[in-house]
Amino acid sequence: MLRNIKWTKEETIIAFNVYCKIPFKSSSKSHPLVIKYANIIGRSPSALNMKIGNFGRLDPELKKQGIVGLGNGSKLDEEVWNEFNGDWEKLAFRSEQLIAKFEHKKVEDLIDFDIQEFPFGMEKEALIMQRVNQSFFRSTILASYNLKCCVTGLSIPDFLVASHIKPWKNDKKNRLNPHNGLCLNSIHDKAFDKGFITVTPEYKIKVSQHFNSFNNDDSISDFFLKYENKSIILPDRFLPSKEFLDWHHTHVFKK
Repeated sequence: MLRNIKWTKEETIIAFNVYCKIPFKSSSKSHPLVIKYANIIGRSPSALNMKIGNFGRLDPELKKQGIVGLGNGSKLDEEVWNEFNGDWEKLAFRSEQLIAKFEHKKVEDLIDFDIQEFPFGMEKEALIMQRVNQSFFRSTILASYNLKCCVTGLSIPDFLVASHIKPWKNDKKNRLNPHNGLCLNSIHDKAFDKGFITVTPEYKIKVSQHFNSFNNDDSISDFFLKYENKSIILPDRFLPSKEFLDWHHTHVFKK
């Protein structure tokens, strides 16, 4: 049954979760994810879409692009935005816990993996949290880039990866920070991870000179060399951090 009472904080946190998972320009009352999560929390798709628009008005990155959300919003929207924007670990797991609660499920039921090999104690709980958070990070990054590889424009979701600029092992604090992510296809994700390509703080693609020994390989030109010094496709939200890009160029890129 749809609800007409005021939004609760739990519902608003879930709305923020959905805001992160949907390309803002694509959000509408007919979007499948809007419909899905509206049904979960017992709201109409129109109401949830309006709440997403309310978060849009609070996002300074959208304002810089001339994209504005709805003109009105509640103090609760601002409270949730201020509490969770920037605290991505907290938002990811807390919001997914709430979604599971509304569906009368366990949070591990929301993700597709077998945890039977981790049956005891904190080890199991830590794995569940890690997988839930990874799933949220991927959804957020792909949505920010409108489901397109930022190098090639490839838009087949099964081929896309939410690539960390600074790997988890090097910066656990920012492992879920969407400013630490790029949407790449699986080939360019591997090349980025291994330092064969990088993205400069000016958002330009640089290709390693290690490819010079493969000049006679047409595929190297097609997959890599032709993108040298081209600009990446920028996301609508969560611009990649220039600090993180500089770190990758300095510490990972094979010069």
